[in-house]
Amino acid sequence: MSRRNRRWTMRRVRALVRHSGPTSLIFRRRLALMGGAILVGLAALIFASAADQASEAFDRLVEAIWWLPLLLTPAGFAGIAWVTRTYAPYAGGSGIPQVIAATRLPEQIGTRLVDLRTALLKVVLTVGGLLVGASVGREGPTVQISAAILARFHAILQVPLRTSVMIAGGAAGVAAAFNTPLAGISFAIEELASAYEQRMTLLVITAVIISGMVSLGLAGDYVYFGAVAAHLPLGSAMVVALFAGVLGGLSGGLFARLALAAATSRNRLTDWSRAHPIQFAAACGMLVAVIGVISGMTWGTSYAPARHLITGGQEPLWFAPAKFVSTLATSISGIPGGIFAPSLATGAGFGNLLRWMFPEQQASAVVLLGMVAYFTGVVRAPLTAVIIISETTGSRGFMLPLLGAALVADGAAQRICRDRLYHGLSRAFHDRAKAAGVAPS
Repeated sequence: MSRRNRRWTMRRVRALVRHSGPTSLIFRRRLALMGGAILVGLAALIFASAADQASEAFDRLVEAIWWLPLLLTPAGFAGIAWVTRTYAPYAGGSGIPQVIAATRLPEQIGTRLVDLRTALLKVVLTVGGLLVGASVGREGPTVQISAAILARFHAILQVPLRTSVMIAGGAAGVAAAFNTPLAGISFAIEELASAYEQRMTLLVITAVIISGMVSLGLAGDYVYFGAVAAHLPLGSAMVVALFAGVLGGLSGGLFARLALAAATSRNRLTDWSRAHPIQFAAACGMLVAVIGVISGMTWGTSYAPARHLITGGQEPLWFAPAKFVSTLATSISGIPGGIFAPSLATGAGFGNLLRWMFPEQQASAVVLLGMVAYFTGVVRAPLTAVIIISETTGSRGFMLPLLGAALVADGAAQRICRDRLYHGLSRAFHDRAKAAGVAPS
């Protein structure tokens, strides 16, 4: 090789190293995404284990002293609300509205909503909520925590934080929380992204697959609610799906409307709740405690009664309205915690009500149709609802009736609540973070 050719080859090698080597932006960006996605999967597993242990500890406490929640739950709500307002003002509620708001703000302001310290406090406070019997889930908080992990990884490696990274982190959180990679992708498209861009899609899929592989590798290929062999004849499926879609969409839309009204409307009750947030949280906790003590079924995620219904078992017809009120009271109290799992449980209870209308049809199939309809009515993301329920129950052959019920429910919910729940709630976080970002230091 001539000296000239060697010099040309060395220049190409140096240019390639500068462009794609360990110190390049491309390499650091890929490392931030993949390393962060691995941590997301691990964090989701640790959070899930802590949440399950907290729920079991509360159940043992209730079995030993049935009346203790009447004291513990209101006091716990008040204490968690105080800690949240004092030390982690962006940790309240689900976590999904915070990520949505963060995607619509500049980096220096949006990162306030996905700060790692806030996310870690959110883990502790959500587990604390389960320890005192709050009707909360871990899936929404996992979305905020996942976005915070990816944001911090990008900051450490000095990689600019783009909107698509926050979307990828949130989607990876859903995938790892439910062990449902496809649901993570659909959630990013329907809820977090304002436009479906090719670059964002690649980030989402990469983060979801990596975090999902970590979750699958360590926790195994489990099905969240257990495999369900749901089946209905075509004619029956169309009728049940139509009824479920209309009634479930209206019920879920009512939940969303009430939750948004508590957060955004102005009346004597909401004015008092904003002026006395700790007392209001305690009052919400007392309502949750009374319902829980009377029913014995509405604490935490209510996973056990929901799974019993999905597999064909019987539960009282009042389980759905009791869980509805308990979840709404927890949601508007201001404490951290998600509504994904509690809404799925409420939807299962709603499906149990539909079984009374269609007693001759397969119980599991009717419950799943009610479940997807109510959940869609709450979150207004029909594709995500169908994929979550089909993946968490193994009922992939029942997806067409589920999709029909979800689409009808989405249309029905719009008649009750024009705003989508998470997007409506995100405006308050958007305005608060923006005001803090432009305020003088």
